[in-house]
Amino acid sequence: MDKIAKDVGDIQSRLLDHRPIINAEVRYFVREFEEKRGHRESRLLEYLNKIVPETNEQMLPTDFVGMLSDVVKRLEAAKHMAERVQQRELEAHQSTQLQGNMERLKDEWAEFLKEQQRLKEEVDEEHAKAVGQLSTQYSEKKKDLTKFSPL
Repeated sequence: MDKIAKDVGDIQSRLLDHRPIINAEVRYFVREFEEKRGHRESRLLEYLNKIVPETNEQMLPTDFVGMLSDVVKRLEAAKHMAERVQQRELEAHQSTQLQGNMERLKDEWAEFLKEQQRLKEEVDEEHAKAVGQLSTQYSEKKKDLTKFSPL
């Protein structure tokens, strides 16, 4: 019976316990992967080693001073253009303010002229009243003088 239990355990471990087979397959896969990858990486490194100096020669300009002076010129031109735009905006803003002030001054001048006309009419009216009163006084004085004069 002991032998049967051992055989059953042996059969069960062979049927259900796959760890030794899986471990062997994993080791085989890793070994194959590392070999194939190693060659691919060495080829990539050789290619990069070859291409980097060529890229440096093609991409990097040899005349840094000339390049920098060109960049400075472009920046100065952009700055000048920005200043011109700001100046135009300021002039436009001042122009609209000036037009607003001119309209306000025209309105104030028209109001001033209306007020002067009203005051002129008041003065003319007072003058006419005063002239009328003086005329009346003089005519009364003239009558009084004619009464007293012997003619």
